[in-house]
Amino acid sequence: MTATTQTATTQGAEDAARTYEVRTYGCQMNVHDSERLSGLLEDAGYVRAAEGDTPDVVVFNTCAVRENADNRLYGNLGHLRPIKMARKGMQIAVGGCLAQKDQGEIVRRAPWVDVVFGTHNIGSLPVLLERARIAEEAQVEIKESLETFPSTLPSRRESAYAAWVAISVGCNNTCTFCIVPSLRGKEKDRRPGDILNEVRTLVGQGVLEITLLGQNVNTYGVEFGDRLAFGKLLRACGDIEGLERVRFTSPHPAAFTDDVIAAMAETPNVMHQLHMPLQSGSDRILKAMRRSYRSERYLGIIERVRAAMPDAAISTDIIVGFPGETEEDFQQTLDVVRQSRFANAFTFQYSIRPGTPAATMEDQVPKAVVQERYERLVALQEEISWEENKKQVGRTLEVLVAEGEGRKDDATHRLSGRAADNRLVHLAGEAAADARPGDMVTVEVTYAAPHHLVADKVLSVRRTRAGDAWEARQAAPQRGNAVSLGMPTIGRPAPLPAESSACSAV
Repeated sequence: MTATTQTATTQGAEDAARTYEVRTYGCQMNVHDSERLSGLLEDAGYVRAAEGDTPDVVVFNTCAVRENADNRLYGNLGHLRPIKMARKGMQIAVGGCLAQKDQGEIVRRAPWVDVVFGTHNIGSLPVLLERARIAEEAQVEIKESLETFPSTLPSRRESAYAAWVAISVGCNNTCTFCIVPSLRGKEKDRRPGDILNEVRTLVGQGVLEITLLGQNVNTYGVEFGDRLAFGKLLRACGDIEGLERVRFTSPHPAAFTDDVIAAMAETPNVMHQLHMPLQSGSDRILKAMRRSYRSERYLGIIERVRAAMPDAAISTDIIVGFPGETEEDFQQTLDVVRQSRFANAFTFQYSIRPGTPAATMEDQVPKAVVQERYERLVALQEEISWEENKKQVGRTLEVLVAEGEGRKDDATHRLSGRAADNRLVHLAGEAAADARPGDMVTVEVTYAAPHHLVADKVLSVRRTRAGDAWEARQAAPQRGNAVSLGMPTIGRPAPLPAESSACSAV
């Protein structure tokens, strides 16, 4: 075969490759799973669809935790139906928590869906798509236990400089408002050596920042009987050369121990940033939620964290209007918020989740009352966030430049990124013009708003391996954005081509 013929054949194969798009909703664990789904599809020969193009395969990675999650899914499926009818060979797959919960119901309500798969068998997607294509009928496969740990699957990471690393999946708690344990199963922990091997591989590819993921990340080790395993893992990450930032989410207050605080304070690359879900400041409501801690313990953790790390930025989750919540209960939540001085809070209005114990509790709080309390809580937290951010003015910070963090970055021609404590910083001035996503910029904060900081004074730019990796990816052909996120993350990074996972390469 001549070189010309070989080139033409290769080009023809690329032109014939089926395209895909992954749409992701929900938590960071879903984002991590979607990177694996993209990696699996590209491993099977699919090509990421260019932005604006209609893909051959659309994959929904769903969430069952958010309000009206099912309505959102079926609305999107309904929108795709005429497009699928007009495009021969197009396929639609639905996975994730809602698929695990509804199973056959999805195909009953949306018979044009080709594949339904659950949280425990994401590795089956390419086979199920092919089986559906050949059989010309929907394939529904839901496993009741974990088939393959997601991090052992191929990955198409969404960032050249930051990466998610799952250390466990599943949850052993029984919170009455949460459906996750029934959808993700009991906690399963990875071995420390596998996790550290993956981190080293990521660092070798240019990654500067990792976020350790778990449904209750600080209970890591329960499966192999080491209650100090999480603190040890943080310290071990500190020994990995080239790894500049380590974060984790989300811990559970009931299992948060002083050895973890010490590991955070004593390990240089572990960030002084903590996301600690509160849910409610009322002990009575915490008991009804089956949250196995009380407000005094929670505030004690905050106090000890700040004693060890005075610069720590702490964020939280709060639910307003849980069944039976009185005005007194809500005032207790406001009191804990005032004492905790959160840098920011993710606040949610309680809504019924079918299949949870709270869904059938008496004394459901009227929607109007929940809304009014929610607005008061948001107003209080906005005030605190702004006051805490104002304390940053005049400080010198090192910012990891990110892509997609600032919604107005393109219009304003500015850069944005995250400080070590995860605060969003917008960079102004020509001195930062040469910085790339993945580079580190030392700045002086000149202005504070409730949700971001502005740094007009750029003191220096440090070009990094991560910036080099990002730049190299820009030279590669762009294939659009495959994963649309459903919640804020540490950054919406630059697309990368498919790659093998660290575990399969070791």
